[in-house]
Amino acid sequence: MSTPLNVVALSGGTGRPSRTLALTEAILAELGHHLHIKAQLIELGDIARPLGGALWRSELPDSVEQQLRLIEKADLLVVTTPVYRGSFPGHFKHLFDLIGQDALIDTPVLLAATGGSERHALVLDHQLRPLFSFLQALTLPIGVYASQAELADYRVTSEALAARIRLAAERAVPLFAAHHVLRKSA
Repeated sequence: MSTPLNVVALSGGTGRPSRTLALTEAILAELGHHLHIKAQLIELGDIARPLGGALWRSELPDSVEQQLRLIEKADLLVVTTPVYRGSFPGHFKHLFDLIGQDALIDTPVLLAATGGSERHALVLDHQLRPLFSFLQALTLPIGVYASQAELADYRVTSEALAARIRLAAERAVPLFAAHHVLRKSA
């Protein structure tokens, strides 16, 4: 079998339990059904305080610097953010302000977000795509948005959401043909 695809997922929520984390984990699990991956999960809540106290990357503690390096070396980046006041939270943006200017060039990024209602779904196209376009990353064409009603008890409970997650994963597969998992027939 081939070397696993290095998938780094950033869950941009700061609380626990978290709908954002639940969506991130569901996307990673679905990617794992289609691709041979090595998944690494970064939870923004775990690094938010030291991250927020740094104006420059040189001020970050080693533990946070290691997390930024994981993001910069990803073969596929899965980025999930909660919607806060119509956009992503400030700590989420600050993390990407500290990522190397050219570090994500041509890196595929699967965009995802959670919010209170369907009205926030455009955050994928109006907030996240421009951010990653500036970083010259390759945003995948299918993003995943989950409203509060689609996640109960911090897990995916909506078949429509599960279908969107499957579609996003399936559309990512052709980009990583060498890592495609062949399913055995029963």
